[in-house]
Amino acid sequence: MTTVTIDANIKAKWLQGQCSYSPGSPEELAIIGIDLLVKELGTDAARAFTDQLFEKYKDTGLSTPT
Repeated sequence: MTTVTIDANIKAKWLQGQCSYSPGSPEELAIIGIDLLVKELGTDAARAFTDQLFEKYKDTGLSTPT
């Protein structure tokens, strides 16, 4: 399995507030992205969006870690 590290500072702003994140792993980055996606689109639309993304990788052999 490949180990990926991330060095990023993310600042997000919206009408009701703002936040900043410093993810260190793909998992942390995904959580941040999904959280922001839900804030932007709502739960159902965010789920539909991510379902489309996972469908893209369905038959690529990437369904299990290498």
